[in-house]
Amino acid sequence: MSKGIAKESVVKKNYITPIGLQRLIDERRFLLTRERRAVTQVVAWAASNGDRSENADYQYGKRRLREIDRRIRFLTKRIDAAEVVDPEAPRVGRAARQVFFGATVRYANAAGIERVVSIVGLDEVDLDRNYISWMSPLARALTKAGPGDSVVLRAPGTTEHLKILEVRYERIPVEPFVEPPGAESAPKTPPRTG
Repeated sequence: MSKGIAKESVVKKNYITPIGLQRLIDERRFLLTRERRAVTQVVAWAASNGDRSENADYQYGKRRLREIDRRIRFLTKRIDAAEVVDPEAPRVGRAARQVFFGATVRYANAAGIERVVSIVGLDEVDLDRNYISWMSPLARALTKAGPGDSVVLRAPGTTEHLKILEVRYERIPVEPFVEPPGAESAPKTPPRTG
């Protein structure tokens, strides 16, 4: 590559469910329309108080603005690269019987212990609900397998044999975006007296 010619940036696909994409959009909207605006007001007020070098409100506010802007850029990239795959969309043929993005899979290990996982996007992973990334070693081992198939899970430090028992495509509920507690834009409650 000759000097002066920039490398073309490679945008990786961001497979995501429709609900997961909406969550990202809602968070970005909150940051742009409410949180950033509120923090900017605090920074402007703090700047009007004089010496900025020892002004903690100003220093914290500027740092918080940088964090917000970084998160907005991250969310925008994830949204722009989104490849929406609806787990509820009708599937035919092998796509209906085999494991692909959006599948809910019931499988058993060699000891007969059953487990159910749903394969979701990187931004939707929730291990408490058994939502795993489509890029995880488990999801990669399960991909393209169907009921009755055996697969080998190779993960760091382990190799495990799994048998696919069931593959379903159904709604995978993702928690909606909720304004974080302590957000600058949250309504302030007056201190309780007495």
